Amino acid sequence: MSRTDPRENLGYLVADLGRLFGRVFDRRVAHLGLTRVQWRTLKRLSLTQGVTQVELADQLDLEPIAVGRVIDRLQKAGFVERRADPADRRVWRLYLLPQSAQVTGEVETVSQAVRTEAMAGIAAADLATALAVLARVRDNLSRLDREDRGESSPKA
Repeated sequence: MSRTDPRENLGYLVADLGRLFGRVFDRRVAHLGLTRVQWRTLKRLSLTQGVTQVELADQLDLEPIAVGRVIDRLQKAGFVERRADPADRRVWRLYLLPQSAQVTGEVETVSQAVRTEAMAGIAAADLATALAVLARVRDNLSRLDREDRGESSPKA
């Protein structure tokens, strides 16, 4: 990798961060018996209760059929339920069940610890700058993605 232009390394570094965060996290939550996609699904549902399976698939960047299988397993485990949409009987909305609170609480505790340990030795100002830069890169890539798909910019 080039040392003359740091932009050449950004994609690799971001991919490595995601892979390493996931690897460390997976080991630390293995005792819960959840796959990475299952805990990601529970986390996303905790933030967006009542979404449809298609909306959830889009948020997780997965195919709806794959999310359907994940929801089936989480429903069987007693963590998630599907409720009929009162406005459209063809649509099912997804909700967490009370039993999910224990596992999501444990996952959040592990997540917090991994983030804290990963940020060890990094000054708050440096972290704020890094996050601002990454947010800008994300916004630029989101715009490019929308343009490549022929979509207009989101409404402000």
